[in-house]
Amino acid sequence: MKTLDYIQLDKQKVENIVNGLQQLLADFQVYYTNLRGLHWNIKGHSFFVLHSKFEDMYNSAAETIDEIAERILMLGGIPQHQFSNYLQTANIKESGYIDNADKALNNIGETLKVLIAEERELLSLASETKDEVTVAMISDLLKGQEKMIWMLSAYAS
Repeated sequence: MKTLDYIQLDKQKVENIVNGLQQLLADFQVYYTNLRGLHWNIKGHSFFVLHSKFEDMYNSAAETIDEIAERILMLGGIPQHQFSNYLQTANIKESGYIDNADKALNNIGETLKVLIAEERELLSLASETKDEVTVAMISDLLKGQEKMIWMLSAYAS
């Protein structure tokens, strides 16, 4: 039994969506790892607030990673799962050691900027393919990320 036979999406059109989701998966995996590093290494007056916030963010990213991988499976793809592949294809780069709040917040802002751009392209593609489930998933991601940018910007001001 193949899922695509039942959900009535064009297999050829769905391949582009799967490719976009694979890209998003790679970027979210690197983002997740960067957030873990920020959580572990943050120092200074903002430690208590940001240490906790970064933990919330990496837990949320882990859930998103699972959702993306499961959507790839639903659309007949096989999610990449090797970190070497993620690093080769991701647009998000490893952040390295960051312990400063301003640098950490800037890193997250720049990362979300990249993710939002990818998601908007994927949203358009999924909409053209009439893949409402991917549209809803990506729309929810965008909603949360735009709110996060607003909140982090307010905090940094």
